[in-house]
Amino acid sequence: MKQTTFSRLLAVGAACALALGSAFAQETTTTTTATGGAAVTTSTTTMDGTGTITALTPASNMITFRTETSAAPVQYYFTPTTTVVDSTGATVEMSMLRPDMPVHFTYVKEGDRMVVQRVTLEKPITYYKKETTTTTTTTNP
Repeated sequence: MKQTTFSRLLAVGAACALALGSAFAQETTTTTTATGGAAVTTSTTTMDGTGTITALTPASNMITFRTETSAAPVQYYFTPTTTVVDSTGATVEMSMLRPDMPVHFTYVKEGDRMVVQRVTLEKPITYYKKETTTTTTTTNP
């Protein structure tokens, strides 16, 4: 009896800790603007995620991540204001992103779209740059 009660208490505590961690990872901003005499209130919640890039489609402004909590890749949109940095804080061009790069990202939900605001690579960009060498062999007659 004691063991079962303790296990249940431990499970409830773990669930509460997970929910609390998710709540602290979100930041909500509410903006009220007056449009033609009527006030319009919009609410934006900033959320964080961690995962691996699976695809980048610049033509449609989409980036796909496989997150730690989802087995299937999830599509996000990016904008010209999306910031990409590496772990040292150096700015990285969006074109340098490749599949299988582990990242942390911050996004907001705008209607039915999730828009990435910031992508942070887990490793410096120099880690991903590949050097190519060319070897030329000549034979003397």
